[in-house]
Order: sequence, then structure tokens, then C-alpha cells
Amino acid sequence: MQLLNLSSFQIDKAIFPSRKVRGSFKVCSRSAIFDPDDFSEPILKVCFNTILCIICILTLNTRYISFLTKQDQTAMSVAEMPHMECAVEMVMPLVCNPGHVCITDESLYFQPLNGYPEQVIQIQLHRVRRIYKRRHGLRPLGLEVFCTENDFCSDIYLKFYNTADRDEIYYYIASFLENHMMEHTAESYMLQWQRGHLSNYQYLLHLNNLADRSCNDLSQYPIFPWVIADYTSAQLDMTNAATFRDLSKPVGALNKERLDRLLARYRGMPEPRFLYGSHYSSPGYVLFYLVRVAPEHMLCLQNGRYDHADRMFNSICDTWKNCLEGATDFKELIPEFYGDDCSFLENKRSLGLGRRQNGSLVGDVVLPAWASDTRDFLQKHKTALESQYVSENLHEWIDLVFGFKQRGSEAVAAHNVFHPLTYEGGIDCDSIEDPDQRIAMLTQILEFGQTPKQLFTIPHPQRITPRFHNITRSPSSNSPVTSQSEDSSFEDLTEESRKLAWANMGNLKPLSSHKIHKDNVKFLHCGVVLSFLYHSAVSIFIPDSTLKMFSKELKDFQRSMSFSNMALSSCLMLENGKTVVCSSWDNNVYFYSIPYGRRQDTLMGHDDAVSEMCWFDDRLYTASWDSTVKVKTSTLISHEFMSVHKRSQFQLLAELEHDAGVNTIGLNPAGTLLASGCKDGTVTIWDTSSYGTLQQVHCHTGTIHHMAFSPDSRHVLSVGADSCMKVLDVQTGMVISSVKAEEEQRCFCWDGNSVLCGGQSGDLLLWDLLSNTVTQRIPAHSGAVTALWMSELCSTVITGGEDRQIILWKLQS
Repeated sequence: MQLLNLSSFQIDKAIFPSRKVRGSFKVCSRSAIFDPDDFSEPILKVCFNTILCIICILTLNTRYISFLTKQDQTAMSVAEMPHMECAVEMVMPLVCNPGHVCITDESLYFQPLNGYPEQVIQIQLHRVRRIYKRRHGLRPLGLEVFCTENDFCSDIYLKFYNTADRDEIYYYIASFLENHMMEHTAESYMLQWQRGHLSNYQYLLHLNNLADRSCNDLSQYPIFPWVIADYTSAQLDMTNAATFRDLSKPVGALNKERLDRLLARYRGMPEPRFLYGSHYSSPGYVLFYLVRVAPEHMLCLQNGRYDHADRMFNSICDTWKNCLEGATDFKELIPEFYGDDCSFLENKRSLGLGRRQNGSLVGDVVLPAWASDTRDFLQKHKTALESQYVSENLHEWIDLVFGFKQRGSEAVAAHNVFHPLTYEGGIDCDSIEDPDQRIAMLTQILEFGQTPKQLFTIPHPQRITPRFHNITRSPSSNSPVTSQSEDSSFEDLTEESRKLAWANMGNLKPLSSHKIHKDNVKFLHCGVVLSFLYHSAVSIFIPDSTLKMFSKELKDFQRSMSFSNMALSSCLMLENGKTVVCSSWDNNVYFYSIPYGRRQDTLMGHDDAVSEMCWFDDRLYTASWDSTVKVKTSTLISHEFMSVHKRSQFQLLAELEHDAGVNTIGLNPAGTLLASGCKDGTVTIWDTSSYGTLQQVHCHTGTIHHMAFSPDSRHVLSVGADSCMKVLDVQTGMVISSVKAEEEQRCFCWDGNSVLCGGQSGDLLLWDLLSNTVTQRIPAHSGAVTALWMSELCSTVITGGEDRQIILWKLQS
């Protein structure tokens, strides 16, 4: 029964992106029908019992009605508020399925036009854990949604027809899930990987994910490296470096003879030049590996037939050999080679994959001699990926695929240049007016292969790995190491004690508090005193120029000394425990003898206030607001305390110039590196043997309050007036972690992963750098914490604050 007949237009962006279809819209008792005037167009009928929602858009001259249908078991709640609806395509391997997406305040709905794989796909927003913008066909049109944290494949991958629609849905879901989602960057994953909290396999999966690689898109399938170079030996020797592939070179550069031929062709090629005519990842290469588990995709790609039997994935050894010697074969591996599912290596479905020229049928993949079966092969492959050699060299492969050697002059130098169409920005398909040419270009991009999105623009730092002596690198390295293990046994015990202490740092409890100053405590230092009076003492000074000594054991004030009429800025106790060195805003450095109880010497320091000092062996490092760090040496107090009758003779070794006043300095444990932090927010790392600059990075927007090396000297942590806490990689100069705290941090101690900070609020904050979150807040002072000291075994902490108090803390077991 017909109830209404209107003249109308049908608009379907999925099929007709730029035109309307005139026709009649008829509302009947059980369905709605669109009858086009053009007889070549189909009649559209939508039954009312399948309608999920009706969205009406009214303008001055036209009315648009959009239908979203449903299955009986999938219905939108009456309480749901629709936010947006638009035409999209669902990306699946080799297929983009057109349909419509509708997002409400509770769910995301996708209705494919052909009803495959379901009539309606519903994803509840509270289940979404990750959502990523994606490139598709090198254009920013994709959106991928994950409802789990660690799954390899997503729940849905959508391709939009314009970036604005994609971004609107992305930001709507992201804002809705703001409190439920953890945002991860390449730098945060890198820090976790460096510290051993992510395996090589997990880290590569995360990088692939951040670089727009997806198992739903065969043109951008995740990439994994070949890591083993020996597929012929009966036994796999992972203690021999020759067993592994050179990860510093792309596959095309591993064979020098082939590379020379490619370079000769490259030099005679007109611009834009490229070294390799094929890519290391493409739909054809992915299905080459997966034909036994996804034959339907191979048949789709090959027009209904399998590839020639001799070109199939028949043998691991032959495939590796062809990657080394083939004129156009430069492919890498896929994640399945390092997973647990060995079905892609076995012809369990008894597929008729053809007969080879030698008469044998294509069946299971032939494994190397060192693998007893497919499970053993995958297990050894996984072990190789996580081996010490690969862990120490994987960063070089990351530089090639995801990093700074992917493009530009570094790519040319590394022989890592592919066809321009494989790179994002190589061509603008939307600018091609001819539809046939545009489709041909998109097809070429999708089938030829795409270079991942570039994640790093500077060298990737190396992983921090235990230094074992089981990797054979040269004949000299085979010599036994005997005494080292004996000498390091005590160090290992000490290191374990530190790890245990940091694991329990949240159990820090105050032992006692003491107010012995008239103003805020600016700096403190604790050391062992060898005189009969004091077994342990704390040196503290404040802006009133007073140095005070307090006995930890007696819990009592002992001495008070005044050196200048201007404030003291820092102090330290020499290793002999008999000499305290203080710096002052009067530009001088003062030496105080604990046994004699008097000032021994005064050293003219700088042209402006001395801000901080460091001492290592016989060298004194002084920083100043005059924009310099001076390095001086004295042999008189390196082993024996200075006699009150002798004046030390200091010799200037170096004067390190800066562009702004230096507010803080710090040495690494070995004394080989010096870090300086300036008032303009710049961190500089110096080599103390040559006094040359290794890195200079502008990290903060204001004064740097404090900075310190990690125990392994790989990283420098700094805090500043901008309330930011930043981790700098010493090797590359990259800021690998940055977090803005709720309050300004003045001082801290850290172990490389966790940080104990003194906050502006007076609390002690325990930070986890891997998640960039405060794991515990410990009430301490009534004013800002301005000074913090930790014992060597990390079991005792002393803090000072603006409330003029010092607090002694102890870890409770």
C-alpha cells in the first residue's frame, strides 16, 4: 500500500561522489522505495523492519533522508544519540567494502551495502581500547579501531572519502574515551624497549602499528626483518655473529655484487632515481608467505590461479638465497615468522598448489636442517629475534625502515632508495583529473608496496643489553674472563640491593624531623666522617650563608659555620670524609676541614655566582651564572685532607662556554661525561677527556633546576621551571620521554626507570617513567621540597624544604 510519493534525488557518495540521481521517493506501509527516472539505475527498496536509524537533513531547497538498516538482533537503543553518519569503506585484505557508518554516544555502527561480513557491525565505545588514524593508498583517510590492548588485528578498519569525516569521528571517539585510553608514542615505546620492558617482537609490532601497518591492509602489512643468515647448517649457533644477518643494511645491499650492478644502473638513471625496482613489502610478497592459509586472497590477486609452482614459497633456504641473489627480490619477513602459529608453513588443507619442474608437488615448506619441525623452526626463529646480537643491532634496521635512513641523503648513503611512488607525498592522486589515470595510479600504489610512515628523524638509540661474553666476534674475544666475575660479585649484590630498594620506594617512612635553620634549606649532603666525634653527618646550608652539620646517629645539631656575607649555593663532601667544599653567590669556593673545625682555603671561582659543583678524583667542576663551567685540578687533597698550614694549588684545565647562565651540573658515575643545564632550558653533554660537546638540546622553556645521569650513563633526566620532566638519550640527543607535571619539581633522585621527586607542594612524588604517571605521593614538608639526598644503597633519604626543616627517611621492609 503506497502512502506517499515525492519527487527526489538519490545521493550515494560511495557510488556517485559528484552527481545526483533524479527519481521518485515512495513511502509504503512496509517499506520505502526510490524509483530513479533513469532506467539504467536500480530501484532501491528499504524494509522498515530492517531500519536502524533514519537521519533527515533539511536545507532551504532540498531534503535528504539517510537509512541505516539492521539485523533483528542488532538494534540501536532508543536512548542513543546519533552524532554523525557518512559513507565509508571497510578495509579488508584486497577488498574495500562500501557502506555507511553511524556513530552515537554509545556505539559505532557500520552497515555494508552487500551485507558482508555481517548486516550490521556494532562496536560499543566503552570496549574500545585503541584508535589510530591510518594512511590508505598513501592518503590520510583510514581509521582503525581496537577493542584489545595487544591483539595483532583490529576490530574494524574504515576508509573514509575525505579526511574531515575521518578526523571528526576520530576526535569524537578519542574525547569520549579520554579517561580509558593510554596514548603511546614511538618515544615512549622506545624507552620501554631500551629498558627491557618490551621484547624485540613486541616493540616491532608497536612500531608497525604506529607506522600505519595493519594486517587488514595487505599493501601495508607489518614488516619484520630477516635476522638469521644461516639456513644450511645442521646446528644453529647463536653464539656466532656470522649466524646473523647484517641489520645495518637493507636486503638489497647484503650482496655486494648485486649492489654494484644496481648502483651502476642508479647512476645512469634520470631523476627521480631509485635503487630498487621492487619493494620489501607488498601484497604479493605477503601472500607469497601466506598462500597456504589464505589461498582465496592469492587467487583474487592472481586472477583465479596460483603462481607458477617454482615461484611459490617452497623452501626457507631457497627464499633467503633468492633475496640475496635475485635481481628484483628484496623482500623482508612478516610477523608470522616469529609467532606461534605454524600453519602458514604447512599445507594442512591439501591445496593443489602445482607441480615443480623437478616433478615434486608443492606441499609443506621445506625447513632448514637445524629445525626438526615447524614448531621448532618458529621457536628458534623467535629465540634468534630476542638474542643478544639482534638486541644490540636492531636499532640499525629500525633506522632503515622507520627511521632517519628511510629518506633523503641518509637513505642514499645507506643504499635504501625505493621507487618514489612508495613514499608518502610522492604523488597527489587527488590532483589527477582523469579518473582512469587516478585509478591506475592508486592501483599501482596499492599493489607495488608502500614505505612505512617515518617515526624517527634522528638515529635510534641502541638497546641496553647485559654484556655477556658468549658472542664470538674475533679470535681475541674467545679468551676466558676469570677475575672479572669474582671482582663483580660484590657489585652485583649492591646492584640487587638498589633494585630491591627502588621496588619498595613507596614504603619510605620518616624517622625524624629537625628545624635547625632560620630560612629554607637550599642544599644538603651526607657523608661518613672519620673523626672520633662524628660517625655520620649532614652538611646543610641556606641563603643566610650558614653551613650547619647535623649528626644522623646522635640526631643532634653539631656545628655552624659562616663563610661569607652572601648566600651559599651548593656543597659537597670529599671522599676522604674530612673536607667539605661550599660554593657561594660571592663567586668563591670555600674548603672547610672537619677535623680542624675551620676554613682551610678560598678559591676564586667565577665572575658571577657559583651555582653548583661536582668533584671526581682530583678534578673540581664549578658551574656559574656567568655562562661557564670551569674544570680545575688539585693533587693536594685528592687522597689526604689538606693541612691547615698549606694552601692547595688549583690548575685550570678547561673553561666550557655556554649561551646562558649555568644553573646545574652533574657527572655520570664513571666521571667520563658531564651534563650542564642552563637558565634558557638548554642541556649540554660534554666529554670530560676532550672537553668537547657531545650533545646540545633545548629541552625546557625555562631554567633547569636539576639534572642527573642514569646509573648506566645512557640517559639524562632534567626538571625545570616549566614543570616538565624530560629524559634525554646521551647517544643520540633525542628527548625520549617528556611529561608535564602538575607542579614544579625542584630536586630528584632516580634509577633510570623510577624517579623520587621533591615537589612544589612539599610532597615527595614517586614517578614511573615508563607510564609517565605518579605511582605514589608521600606527604613530607609544609613548603616546597628544595633538597634531596639518597644513600648509595638507596635505603636512606634526607630531604630539606622551604619550611626550614630536614627530614630523615628510611625504607621499611
